[in-house]
Amino acid sequence: MLASERFTAEAAADLREAIADAGYNEVFVAGKLDGNGLVAEIIVGARGGVSSVPAIAGFLDRGDVLIHNHPSGLLEPSNADLSVASRAGENGVGSYIVDGDVREVYVVAEPVRARALIAINPEELAGVLDTGGKLAERLPGYEPRQSQLELVKAIADALNGGYVLAAEAGTGVGKSFAYLIPAFAWAARNKERVVVSTATINLQRQLMDKDIPLVASIFKKKLKAVLVKGRGNYLCKIRLQDALDEEGLFAGEDHPLRQIEAWAGTTGTGDRSDLSFWPEDALWTRVRSESDDCLNMACPHRDSCFVLKVKRDAADADLIVANHHILFSDLASRAGGSGYESTAVLPPYNTIVFDEAHAIESSATSFFSEELTRFSVMRQSSKLYREKRGRKFGVIVKLQNLKGLKPGILKRFPDAADALLLAIDVADAAALALIGEGMNYRLVNRSPEVEQAIIKPLGEVERAILSIAELLKDALEGVPEEDEADQSVIETNLALVRLSEMASVCARFRTFDEDPESVFWLDRRKTSQGDPFTQFSITPLDISIMMNEAVFDQFRAVICLSATLSVGNSFEFWKHRVGLSNSDSRTECTAFPSPFPFERNALLAAASDAPEPNSPEWQPWINDAVFKLVEASGGRALVLFTSYTALRAAWDSVKPRLDALGISAFRQGDDERTRLMDAFKTDISSVLFATDSFWEGVDAPGETLELVIITKLPFRVPTDPVQKARAEAVERRGGNSFMDLSLPEAVIRFKQGFGRLIRHSDDRGAVVVLDVRLLTKRYGNIFISSLPRTKTSFGTLPEITADLRAFIGRP
Repeated sequence: MLASERFTAEAAADLREAIADAGYNEVFVAGKLDGNGLVAEIIVGARGGVSSVPAIAGFLDRGDVLIHNHPSGLLEPSNADLSVASRAGENGVGSYIVDGDVREVYVVAEPVRARALIAINPEELAGVLDTGGKLAERLPGYEPRQSQLELVKAIADALNGGYVLAAEAGTGVGKSFAYLIPAFAWAARNKERVVVSTATINLQRQLMDKDIPLVASIFKKKLKAVLVKGRGNYLCKIRLQDALDEEGLFAGEDHPLRQIEAWAGTTGTGDRSDLSFWPEDALWTRVRSESDDCLNMACPHRDSCFVLKVKRDAADADLIVANHHILFSDLASRAGGSGYESTAVLPPYNTIVFDEAHAIESSATSFFSEELTRFSVMRQSSKLYREKRGRKFGVIVKLQNLKGLKPGILKRFPDAADALLLAIDVADAAALALIGEGMNYRLVNRSPEVEQAIIKPLGEVERAILSIAELLKDALEGVPEEDEADQSVIETNLALVRLSEMASVCARFRTFDEDPESVFWLDRRKTSQGDPFTQFSITPLDISIMMNEAVFDQFRAVICLSATLSVGNSFEFWKHRVGLSNSDSRTECTAFPSPFPFERNALLAAASDAPEPNSPEWQPWINDAVFKLVEASGGRALVLFTSYTALRAAWDSVKPRLDALGISAFRQGDDERTRLMDAFKTDISSVLFATDSFWEGVDAPGETLELVIITKLPFRVPTDPVQKARAEAVERRGGNSFMDLSLPEAVIRFKQGFGRLIRHSDDRGAVVVLDVRLLTKRYGNIFISSLPRTKTSFGTLPEITADLRAFIGRP
């Protein structure tokens, strides 16, 4: 076939030039088609043989063409060409072969031309939730909410138009239904998968157990939704067997491993949450699935693998529910070369719904950070070789059973492992000494102290890791070809990858001053027994560029929803932090106000006589204020702190006095979160003292919660290494780190805390702020103006206590 039948003249000339530049050797390019089906643009992705094909995968989208030349001029496809074309075709990519002068073309496979998308009807979909609508009729006592109807239409418009929608949906808007209805409608109409990403497991459970079945039931077509959890939630049968072998006769019938073994034979999911008991973390860590241990195609349990079962189940799903961490894992894989049209961690998709979108930056920061501790090193060493009750286990032991290995190589491993463990212990102790009495330490300058405490010790750790890696490589060199697919060989290669990753962290720390885009810092942690250890952390300074490149510029439509995206009625802070301020993508930002009657049912109070938070009088005053307010409300309170130190001090002072009143008090950390929340909601007059994650995600409607006490405005600790580095970056750009970073972050957190109070339209209660800066600082009005309009009481503690009693009707 003549090339002119498949290429525009300009594209053919560009390809001809690329081939000539490569000395008429093999060149692989991605071809982009125009409206007439002709290749109108080429992107050179790789040069070389068929092994170069993976390098170009990231340039190819569905409907593109993989093009390469045959230097011989003979265009007949080889078996390797056919194999490549077959793999490309699975993702809708065509395959062409051309001669060196681009005069002739052999079409191995046609690309899948993009189908015309069919718009969904915003008004029709909103009507589902209006009076007499299909979904409204199935919800007893349901009352239409105008803001919810408008949100449905806005999301439908974004899906039709293919742009980014940032929607702040106030408490009670009903954002889950508002995005599920158009998401399912889009998937049904266009046969395009939608991914819903959330920050919390609680929201995932609500979606899968309640909201999704209800929404799916209104569609004529049977629609499928699948929850995809992180692989650490699933049992690995090989690791279970290894753990049982290691325990031997000590694993009696009552041993938890035997209980898990019995469950493994009956469970259809392998999901930890489906166990009749909750195994301890230390035990589950031994048997859970881990990506860096997965044998993939070589696994003898592949056909019954629980992780693969979920992947197979998700392959034909219309809607996938995942958490932000899994989504970022998938996006990293795609950006790293797997492309956007094939299965990576998740099957391919074109639309993302970020629920709890205020958490995108923190989730991305967490995912793209790297950490190293002495325990992570010990764990990897243990996977290679360990002794228990006089028996030997690990990859090394399995490898020794193969024939042909060089004699003596593996016998040197115990000494090499001991050297590694000694090196990481020395590095850990040196880092703790450098941190001193503080909680963390950020590497800024290459001082003599940093050189001695960090650079040199981690250099020794790196060398010890690489020594073990060399031992393993030497051992593998003696493996006969017929044994290369043996499980022990595959596990050894996986171990080499893990060792390389750990060595890389050490190497990056040694050259930290050459990487201004990352924050290198040490964090003092404690074991469950209270013993200190160091976490060596590398955190990206800014995730906005990677978010822009991997998400907003790649996907046709992205919907971002949360109750807290704006600061003072502006979305600019959030947009800047996630990369949308510099994106070429069309973006619409809209607020959908809560339908709840805050002006009638909510009181915002603040104490004008509170000491400044940095005053030594602040903590004793807080202790008394919390007790007086809780006494006035008769319990039914959530007390939010910004530090565990302040929480503990208030708890120690207030709890005995609450006990005397017959009011139960619960404290974060005394029990698992779900059980703690259940106890709090069951005991209506109880009080919960909490910090950190309890500022969001607490849902206790009705009489259980009538008072939220915010003890201090939730500014991040200025000494936090990542916060400090990001503040310095703002200042370098000519900004004001307080106004541009610290304040907006605190306002969004403050809005989350305020949102714990009114969860239903008939809820009633007060939020009391015990930080005088809300009233005395000019920025206090930014906090207040970011909240819904409420009744207010700004005065002394006795005055607001009296107003509280009167408002909630307590004598």
